[in-house]
Amino acid sequence: MLPPLGFAPSTSNQVCKLQKSLYGLKQASRQWFSKLTTALLTLRYIQFSADYSLFVKRQQDTFTVLLVYVDDIILTGNSLSEITKVKAYLDQQFRIKDLGELKYFLGLEVARTTAGIHLSQRKYALEILEDSRFMDCTPAKTPLASKSKFTSDSGALLHDVTSYRQLVGRLIYLTSTRPNLAFAVQQLSQFMDKPINQHLQAAHRILRYLKACPSNGLFYPSSSPLDLRAFSDSDWAGCLESRRSITGFCIFLGNLLISWKSKKQPTVSRSSSEAEYRALASTVYEVQWLHYLLHDLGTTLVRATPLFCDNNSTIQIANNPTFHEHTKHIEIDCHIVREKVTTCIVHLMPCKSSDQLADLFTKSHAAQPFHDIVSKLGMLNIHSPI
Repeated sequence: MLPPLGFAPSTSNQVCKLQKSLYGLKQASRQWFSKLTTALLTLRYIQFSADYSLFVKRQQDTFTVLLVYVDDIILTGNSLSEITKVKAYLDQQFRIKDLGELKYFLGLEVARTTAGIHLSQRKYALEILEDSRFMDCTPAKTPLASKSKFTSDSGALLHDVTSYRQLVGRLIYLTSTRPNLAFAVQQLSQFMDKPINQHLQAAHRILRYLKACPSNGLFYPSSSPLDLRAFSDSDWAGCLESRRSITGFCIFLGNLLISWKSKKQPTVSRSSSEAEYRALASTVYEVQWLHYLLHDLGTTLVRATPLFCDNNSTIQIANNPTFHEHTKHIEIDCHIVREKVTTCIVHLMPCKSSDQLADLFTKSHAAQPFHDIVSKLGMLNIHSPI
């Protein structure tokens, strides 16, 4: 009988040598991706520098894109012969299973028409409602009550912590196509360690809102201008316990919402301007990455990305080359934003608070302003009669 891997027998200094990676270990996924990458590079695919899981091949008038997630692959392009060729090659190398036209991928449902593509997680949302026994609940108009704030010491601790963690974890993945849930889920995910009754009630309200529109998702029209627009906002000292601010942003490619975030900032901001500036820096990072991604896809943006901010003080700090006393402790963020403004990556634009779409990702709203913002995000329920 051989000794356990990595341990030498008591009588000698010999160990077992692992000839190949075992399924389920960290090394296995790395070896698999390395082997797949080598196979694709053999077919003259180019690996993106902005996203290593994305591969592209350009040849005369043909354009093919391949996206990898572990062992699931999406393949698209304008040449059916090239798509057939790469599928045959991958099947020869790895024995793949061709599932045909994309309709379902990692829980995402894809509905395609001549008007565009609709992404949703209807089946996944209904499974959450069924497992939580909320299929017959009374729907809610918003994910959270207006001006909701949460702490960890305002109620009794939950006896069943595991079910709360599982529910919030499933809701986090649901935000992949439901940006209107991003802020509510972000708030509840902060209390995974010691949730209380108030947090569970808020999670149940999200389920009630989900019951009202389980089929909602993002709609991407087939024709849209290829220009980026970004909105950045923050809620100063929004966390009652740590007094840290909330960063929120959303980025559009033409009329398509392609990126969004709701996240608590890592440090405390001394002023609302500082909080806005930190949110602005996070948005600039994402805009720069999207510029790289679009460039790799063969699309070069000809003008700076308009970045809308409703804080005039923040815009003045970004445009002023002189450091002020109240901004010297955020020097790196100042340099980053100013550099991107100078190089025409972004162009800061003022906007009214009522027109700030990123406000949805920094605080809870009443029903009417909530639905006003959601209606501008390009969300659609294709199962609802018009």
